[in-house]
Amino acid sequence: MQAQYFLGLSFGRLRNFVNGVWMDSRTDVWRPVYDPGAGRVIAEVPYATDEEVNSAVEAAAEAFEKWSRTPFLERVKYLFEIKHVLENHLDELAAINTLNHGKTLDESRGDLRRAIENVDAAIAAAYTLAKGEMLHEVSPRIDEYSVKEPLGVFAVISPFNFPIMIPFWFFPYAIALGNTVVIKPSDITPVPMARVMEILQQEVKLPPGVLNLVHGGKETAEALVKHPHVKGVCFVGSTPAARNIYRLAGEHGKRCIAQGGAKNYIVVMPDADMDVTTPATVSSFFGNTGQRCLAGSNLLVVDNGFKKSFLDKFSRRSRELVIGHGLLPGVEMGPLVNKAAMTRVKNYVEKGVEEGARLLLDGTEVRIQDFPDGFYLGANIFDEVTPDMTIAREEIFGPVASVITASSLDEAIETVNTRTDYGNMACIFTSSGSNAAKFIKNVNAGNIGVNIGVAAPAAYFPFAGRKNSFYGVLHGQIDSVDFFTDKKVVITRW
Repeated sequence: MQAQYFLGLSFGRLRNFVNGVWMDSRTDVWRPVYDPGAGRVIAEVPYATDEEVNSAVEAAAEAFEKWSRTPFLERVKYLFEIKHVLENHLDELAAINTLNHGKTLDESRGDLRRAIENVDAAIAAAYTLAKGEMLHEVSPRIDEYSVKEPLGVFAVISPFNFPIMIPFWFFPYAIALGNTVVIKPSDITPVPMARVMEILQQEVKLPPGVLNLVHGGKETAEALVKHPHVKGVCFVGSTPAARNIYRLAGEHGKRCIAQGGAKNYIVVMPDADMDVTTPATVSSFFGNTGQRCLAGSNLLVVDNGFKKSFLDKFSRRSRELVIGHGLLPGVEMGPLVNKAAMTRVKNYVEKGVEEGARLLLDGTEVRIQDFPDGFYLGANIFDEVTPDMTIAREEIFGPVASVITASSLDEAIETVNTRTDYGNMACIFTSSGSNAAKFIKNVNAGNIGVNIGVAAPAAYFPFAGRKNSFYGVLHGQIDSVDFFTDKKVVITRW
């Protein structure tokens, strides 16, 4: 099926998935869901009532009693099936992901690959835990061992920018370990995960209640966190929302992983290989239209005379990006996710000009002839930015690069560490192992890249984050194995 087929699709009123059944919502609150590339409504999303949230959690709680006692080999078989159907439906799911979010097909395929990697990691984790831990004769005639046991119902609250990938950071591990899950997709991009659930229902046939889905906004998320049967919550989104979820979880005695926003620095040294650096930095700043927490935001150039040459190459490649509907071949940058996001980014561009930054490349007037109602912007590049400017401090979440100049690597590291409240990612481009080692050791960020524009950890590593980019102790992906279980230590004398 050609990707262009999906351009005309609509999905009507979305439903909640509870206890193995698709259920029409009885809410009075519905919101439009868009294809941002065309600016047209493709679905309506319900804001679930408290009763509907309660039904989903209660179904998960009831299913937990049997699911947690299901032999782990049987649980793992379901994960193998999930991987199989994701592989079979990869192109379809990538197209739906692109239709609702706007990112390019290649970007959506990458998201699906990351989701599948997390299924693989969850399978591996389940087999590893099955080995157990035991010490014989810790004292005369005394043996001691520990086991990790599932806890119950978990809520997964997903952001708009990775509608499929982020839920897969969490729920495969949760169900492999014997827990049950309620997923709340973003109300902006709910269609892709709804389609995933349809496929899992039809082809994997998990026992009813093991995996549930309810739609909604902030109130739905908070209802899940507060529910007495929910043992923990996994959240990815903006920092203000992450802070609120973390606070609420603490007040109600819940475990919480809350991954927030970012303001990532990309440091370019004079000895960097420009053939590697230029395409990697362009992709970092403008891939996914800048709508990811690992996007480059501040381009920190350590200048000894090469800055102009580098910015010429960076600007030229950014200007050449093919902008259009993500479902079309050859497109390198899609639209912003909605009109509000487009307006927000435009306002930041205006703010940068007001504060005295020099706009090298203005992408605010981009128009796509075949899609005049789409939410499009081109790449925006500022030079002469100082770390105290609004565009250098606040998360923009769009295609804006702010170029800051440093005189040395030491100054660059100090800027990264002291001039932002975020700590998601920091990257350096250099040909010097000494520079790289110094950067790795001294920069205070969770994910570090060396000659890498987007330092995205593989599924077998945690998705790290520091400062206001993360609230909690354990991170997404493989770290969640410990999040979804609690240790029981058994000491015996015979």
